[in-house]
Amino acid sequence: MALPFITSVVYGESSGKYFLIVGVLAIIAGHIMTKIFSAENHFYAREGFVSVSLGWIVLGLIGALPLWLSREIPSYIDAVFEIVSGFTTTGASIAPNVEVFSRCVNLWRCFSHWLGGMGVLVFVLAILPMAGGGQNLRLIKAESPGPSVSKLVPKLKTSALYLYAIYMFLTVLMFVLLVLARMPIFDALCTSIGTAGTGGYGIKADSIGGYSSLIQNICTVFMFLFGVNFNFYFFFLMKRVKEAFSIEEVKWYFIVYTAASVLIAINLTFATENGFFYNLHHSFFQCASVMTTTGFSTLDFDLWPQFSKMIMLGLMFIGACAGSTGGGTKVSRFIIYFRTAKKELSCLIHPRSVKIVKMDGKKIEHEVVRSANIFLICYVLIFAASLLVLSLENYDFTTNFSAVAATFNNIGPGFNLVGPTQNFGFFNPLSKITLIFDMLAGRLEIFPMLILFSPATWRK
Repeated sequence: MALPFITSVVYGESSGKYFLIVGVLAIIAGHIMTKIFSAENHFYAREGFVSVSLGWIVLGLIGALPLWLSREIPSYIDAVFEIVSGFTTTGASIAPNVEVFSRCVNLWRCFSHWLGGMGVLVFVLAILPMAGGGQNLRLIKAESPGPSVSKLVPKLKTSALYLYAIYMFLTVLMFVLLVLARMPIFDALCTSIGTAGTGGYGIKADSIGGYSSLIQNICTVFMFLFGVNFNFYFFFLMKRVKEAFSIEEVKWYFIVYTAASVLIAINLTFATENGFFYNLHHSFFQCASVMTTTGFSTLDFDLWPQFSKMIMLGLMFIGACAGSTGGGTKVSRFIIYFRTAKKELSCLIHPRSVKIVKMDGKKIEHEVVRSANIFLICYVLIFAASLLVLSLENYDFTTNFSAVAATFNNIGPGFNLVGPTQNFGFFNPLSKITLIFDMLAGRLEIFPMLILFSPATWRK
């Protein structure tokens, strides 16, 4: 919280003192707890998942305090919603107009994207020595997006450093390009760290719509890049170019994104009076924003024709690559689902045949397929339960459905009352708590949050 406090000093804002107060209190509380509770030398599965899920919950509860104490967000539930949306890189806001926030608050909102994008505990692994060596892979597995996570190099801390080096380089590169494109420095800082985490908190009421086409194009490129599996960049860094381009998930990510953008541009050209290249510019931006679950907008895509809106809805569920900062179900899971379905159909026709599901030329282990299937079952059940809770308020189905989809997939904007030009402030506290759970479950790939509700988790 030092960064927003320093920002408040630079701009002479009174809200900054609450970041200092809460930050100091958090340090004291952490120090006391470290002294009271003995530390285990190893993290096993249970400890890893519980540490991650409880850690993210505490992050939201503590991170919301400066927003609430400064009265910039008067309701504590709203403040928790706002900062959990930040840390989970969702970008759904309760604020009708973000321009009324002080600069330190806006920076805190955007900086939460940057921390949450790569994972707060991965960040800890990168900067702090931790006991247990390879056992800390439990922490990364619990909060990293995608069906499977493996160490890039033998030492886990080195893997985390590599990830953050790539993450930092892309963030700084985007910041420099935005400044060269004549975006104000503060705006460029907030936009670059928000894009890096694929979070999408804007500091303007019209998000990115008021900036030049060049700035919008830079955002489009980097939203897409941050949605790519970071293994792709790691292989490039290690000069293993052939391996980088052999990642099937990245290929399909590019194909789906390009096809969706072109189809929407064609549909808009026939349905509106705007030219094809104008529509292509905005469709590439909005598809990158939704598929990577960033949530920036250049215009209100809720006004698009139904065909284009259905494509956007599909991209919300597909999401970005595993091992990226993006959310959603992940492209790799859809590859597994389609190939598993193809295998089962083939087995029905040829019962005695032996089929193996492969990806990247390697056999997909049964454990990965089983985990992906269980993920889908839990996803559908939580989605249905959340939709049922929101329906108590009697808003229209499109609003409720897209609100759950936008938060569960960590996207941000939905349709109708939660569209790109709207906000989530009108929901009652019960609905907001439900959506907060959805954001956390979506960011942590569901299982770490569900483990908290299992009695076996708490038995010695």
